[in-house]
Amino acid sequence: MNRDYTALELDKILEKLSKFVASEDGKAEIALLSPESDLNTVQALLNQTTDAHMLMARFGAPSFGGLKNINNALARANAGSVLSMRELLDVAEVLRSIRGIVQWRSKNEGVRCSVDVYFDALTPNKYLEDKITSAIVSEDEMSDNASPALYDIRRKIRAASSKIRDRLDKMIRSSQYQKALREAIVTMRNGRYVVPVKIEHRSEISGLVHDTSSSGATVFIEPAGVVEANNEIKVLQGKEQEEIDRILYELSAEAGSFYEGIKASYECAVELDVIFAKAKLAYDMKAMTPILNDSGKIILNKARHPLIDPKKVVPTDIRLGTDFDTLIITGPNTGGKTVSIKTLGLFSLMAMCGLMIPAGDRSEISVFDNVFADIGDEQSIEQSLSTFSSHMTNIVRIIGSADEHSLVLIDELGAGTDPVEGAALATAILERIHEKGAKIAATTHYAELKVYALETPGVENGCCEFDVSSLKPTYRLLIGVPGRSNAFAISSRLGIEESVIERAKQLVSSDNASFEDVIETLEKSRPHFEKKRDEAEKIRLEATKAKAEAQKYKDSIEDLRKKELEKAQEQATRIVEQAKRSAYALVNELEELKKESAKAKDKAEAARRARQLMKKSMGEFDDITNPVTAALSDDENYVVPTNLKIGDEVILADIGKTATVTALENKKGEVEVLAGIIKMRTPKENLRLSKNKQREKKKQMPKKAQHEFKVAGADKTECDLRGMNVEEGIMELERHLDRCMRLGLTEISVIHGKGTGVLRRGIQDYLRKCKFVKSFRLGTFGEGESGVTIVTLK
Repeated sequence: MNRDYTALELDKILEKLSKFVASEDGKAEIALLSPESDLNTVQALLNQTTDAHMLMARFGAPSFGGLKNINNALARANAGSVLSMRELLDVAEVLRSIRGIVQWRSKNEGVRCSVDVYFDALTPNKYLEDKITSAIVSEDEMSDNASPALYDIRRKIRAASSKIRDRLDKMIRSSQYQKALREAIVTMRNGRYVVPVKIEHRSEISGLVHDTSSSGATVFIEPAGVVEANNEIKVLQGKEQEEIDRILYELSAEAGSFYEGIKASYECAVELDVIFAKAKLAYDMKAMTPILNDSGKIILNKARHPLIDPKKVVPTDIRLGTDFDTLIITGPNTGGKTVSIKTLGLFSLMAMCGLMIPAGDRSEISVFDNVFADIGDEQSIEQSLSTFSSHMTNIVRIIGSADEHSLVLIDELGAGTDPVEGAALATAILERIHEKGAKIAATTHYAELKVYALETPGVENGCCEFDVSSLKPTYRLLIGVPGRSNAFAISSRLGIEESVIERAKQLVSSDNASFEDVIETLEKSRPHFEKKRDEAEKIRLEATKAKAEAQKYKDSIEDLRKKELEKAQEQATRIVEQAKRSAYALVNELEELKKESAKAKDKAEAARRARQLMKKSMGEFDDITNPVTAALSDDENYVVPTNLKIGDEVILADIGKTATVTALENKKGEVEVLAGIIKMRTPKENLRLSKNKQREKKKQMPKKAQHEFKVAGADKTECDLRGMNVEEGIMELERHLDRCMRLGLTEISVIHGKGTGVLRRGIQDYLRKCKFVKSFRLGTFGEGESGVTIVTLK
């Protein structure tokens, strides 16, 4: 592995990752895992890990047990070789594992994600899996049911063996051979049934000697009576092996025919194994997906180094490449300086490998072409390199390779040599790498580098906080504040005499002392300003929350207003429809009375009944069409003008709507007005005269305009097409529909007459295709029947 990656301990992260992988090929792939430098590639890898993490959270993880590399065996089978039973069982095991992965995904296939490209490429083969597992019991045993021929051969072997055992059992139980036998048992030697005979009685039992005991006192003889039967078993066993070889050849050929498909599925399963291992590692580290960029910007919130004990690690905030591209971290030893720069580098490498990072929300990571690290003591006795020389060898390599797409991390820059020369050399090295545009994070103890950071644009100081009272570091990284060595304070706390401390302070240069005093002042004032900053942030968050709640309340009010408006419109529509139905019913009843009056002898009585019905029905009609309750305005002193005229523009006090007077006051003191498309009656006291009276506008209109006004208002719900042909009728209907749509009407009547029906059919064919028409029907009794078409508009 790259020496820089090893210095940042990427190899240890990959070692942790490999523990979550089930397949050996997956472990090998992780061992070769290397950071990518292309932003799109890294984003794709991170998306796969994130999606696997999401699937595990919702449905658990799939099992990758049983994945083995069987590519070599399948390639040989494809070339015509015969696989062993162990190899065929491995093929079946891989197929079972692939089938299990596919079944797991099928249970949650409603959630599509980036890893589906691998799931979709998996091809289960239950046919071959079942064929192998039903034929092979273990790596040493073929099932009797592997083929009918094998079953028949083994049945014959068992029958022949049973006969031999029966004959030998009779022999060993016979009193004739009791003295000659060592034991009354039947055993086997070289695959043939034999009995143990004492050496001195071997001549008493005729047969073939197959073996002798180690003492020589017993010989194992195959009696002559069972030689032929044993020979028969040997022949059957030969046939059995031939049948097994044939079955293995057949299974191998079948497995080889699926070589390409199984190989592709296996490789996809290994990729999924690696991807889900990354997701499992993310769960183990409580990691998140960072926001990626390639501009060199790194923002880590609550970052936790993954190799430190989770119970002891201190989350820290680190940033680089935002308003500065070089960070110089100072402070005492064991304060966390090295861990800070290692965290920067390791998190970058992890993200570039497609791994999630253990950090807080809104963390950002940049993708670099190169990540260079000079960390740790790399002195070499074999190469005669001191600590300083080994560091400088590394620095030479870094200076030669670094560019604007590089991240450079240097620990204890300039250490290991004369402090004056080391500080000057460290400053010059930082300047050169800074000029190349690389992003740099370096640790040091040199005060000169603190001054360099203060004076140089794009370079920022940082320090690891140290609690002098407890002599323990807090491991918090503070950006913008140079660190103090705290050597005097630590020495004093450890028991060094005050006189020695004072003498040491006198030996420090005045410039250094002043600089340390400034830092000390900053350290003392920092908690106060941090507290103020936290308070301001708290206020900002509260204001943001209050703004969000206010917006939510505003949106809810707007939704309520829209719903109420829709409800009112629906209610108005229902009222209009009810009024129409009542009007149609009135007309029908009048028609019925008209027919009855023609037959009635007392026409005066019929007329009286008609007037009575008319009066009653008109009263009901008025009630329906007047949905507004008479409610007085708060201004009870307002006096309605007595000289109201038709056409006056008025305001309905109870609902605040503008309306036009269409009929003057009746006996009940109610005035008929038109509000939008709704005509209603309301008490005169409910009216407020508008300043812009319609009658004054009409006086200013020329006669022609007044005529056009009347025409536009008259019969606007009816379109009379009688006497026109189809083309003329459609043109006139188009103009009328356009006018009605602009007026907001929802229903019109088209009068085409009965006649031959040609005009009616032409008009209705047009209405079927018209985009403004919701539906249409022929008129009912009282509407004109088949001579009128009633059209409902959208």
